[in-house]
Amino acid sequence: MKNYIKSSFGLLLLVIGLASCEYDGIDPLTQVDPGPDAGAPEINIQYPNEGSSIQVPEPVASINIRFEVVDDIEVDNIEVLVNGNQIATFDDFLDYRIVKEEVAFDQVTNGEHTLTINATDIAGNTTSKTVNFSKEPPYTPRYAGEFFYMPYNGDFMELVNIYMADETGSPAITGDSYLGSGAYLGVADSYIDVELNEEDLGDEFSGAFWYKVSAEADRAGILVAGAEGSGASENRQQGFRLFREGSAEEQRLKLNVGTGTGESWNDGGVIDLTEGEWVHIAFSITPSETILYFNGMPVNTGEMTGAIDWTGVEQLTVGAGGETFSYWDHKSDVNSVLDELRLFNRALTQTEIQDLINASSVTLDMPFDGDFKDLVANREVTQVGSPGFAGESVSGTNAYAGAEDSYLLMPSDGLLSEEFSTTFWYKVNADPDRAGIITISPEDEDNPDAQNNRTSGFRLFREGNADEQRIKANVGNGSADSWNDGGVIDVAVGEWVHVAFIITDSESRIYLDGELVNTGAVSGGVDWTGTDIVSIMSGAPRFTEWGHLSDQSFMDELRFYNKALTQEEIQAAMGQ
Repeated sequence: MKNYIKSSFGLLLLVIGLASCEYDGIDPLTQVDPGPDAGAPEINIQYPNEGSSIQVPEPVASINIRFEVVDDIEVDNIEVLVNGNQIATFDDFLDYRIVKEEVAFDQVTNGEHTLTINATDIAGNTTSKTVNFSKEPPYTPRYAGEFFYMPYNGDFMELVNIYMADETGSPAITGDSYLGSGAYLGVADSYIDVELNEEDLGDEFSGAFWYKVSAEADRAGILVAGAEGSGASENRQQGFRLFREGSAEEQRLKLNVGTGTGESWNDGGVIDLTEGEWVHIAFSITPSETILYFNGMPVNTGEMTGAIDWTGVEQLTVGAGGETFSYWDHKSDVNSVLDELRLFNRALTQTEIQDLINASSVTLDMPFDGDFKDLVANREVTQVGSPGFAGESVSGTNAYAGAEDSYLLMPSDGLLSEEFSTTFWYKVNADPDRAGIITISPEDEDNPDAQNNRTSGFRLFREGNADEQRIKANVGNGSADSWNDGGVIDVAVGEWVHVAFIITDSESRIYLDGELVNTGAVSGGVDWTGTDIVSIMSGAPRFTEWGHLSDQSFMDELRFYNKALTQEEIQAAMGQ
């Protein structure tokens, strides 16, 4: 009992001692007057950004709206509206000066949308901030008569009608694509079927795609749109069959078309397998003839005795003869690769086919006409800092305007190829005196605060003074880097300059206004190891050690290509 009383008394003394902070040197807590309210809250909408475009196959999409509200005294309430309709409110905050919130919104339909954030502090000051964004179909036909498009960028979806193909066996997607991030890869006993709509099928018809043939199977179906018949000959009286036959050295592509009571043959042309290259294939069908094209050139013409007959044709088989054309062993196209398949309800001309080929080499197209969209693909573009628009342009309605600590960032999927080109218009601002322009570089894990790994990818940048700026490039081949000292832009002239940068399997080239200004040797060509992101108008975050940070210059009409452009092609691009 005595021990208990002593213990209780000791605890009482301890509490008194702690309560009286003056005995242990700790000052008591005192309330600090936060001072007068200095102004209204500040709002930073992190997503969606102004001009953001959502492109998904679903008719209604979901997004996560992210924003931050900062006030010098206290945030009282926040209101979130989409198209004028309130979707969320907040009035209880863990941190009442810095509020970070995320709101899920699952009713984004096709068309234009407006997001508004209203924030009010305890003094009654209110701030409102608005951004415009849109939801677009995943693909809008780009060519007259185009009713079917399959890019094979990760799936077997047809993007005009938003239809997912039916799979037989185990057809595959390969990263060895001509354009984009994927292509169709033939697998034994496997193919896909895609619905065809009757209203898309008429007296004229065309197809086009990129093709890299394998002779592992010495014959195969490539594209077949047929109807069921009671015999082999009757199977060929409707629709068409594009197929191949040959040897390990060469394969002949042929076309057969049904006219209802008969059939037409086109013996096509031969692909040399030893070259192992992509070939652009196109064919057109009219009531009088069929034409088969390789790389934009006609290789053979077949006579038609009437219009193609579509009776009973309901689907297109890709990568095999399918259910209607396997009796001559034209089965799966094993290990061949097919990309960028388009169908048309009209007969394409040779010029139009060449236009398709030219367009297929463009992997990125950013005109900067009031937004940061890529017109080629549904590419995620992240705005770092506050990049803006110039209020002027070489083409279109606007151009990119650089700002301090600001640039664009995107994944590099589908943009990297053995040969590479980029072109753009550029009006230089020499302050700061050096900056990154385009950076596709690996992370420097050994120097996280001074990134400068130059063994792969490339770095296009500028250096100089207030009077002149030199455009330079550095390219990594996997084990070393190569320098190209480029050429000089006269800052005082203050004009737009067309810049082109080319990488081949042996060199890099820099052109200014269509003229070659310098060449650099690149032994073995560019290596892309670890280059998973692209920075536009900055060296950050992967090329910072030497101060090549954000470029406050103007840029317009940025394009990437999956081939090495010739000087003639560069000069032609200048006039587009």
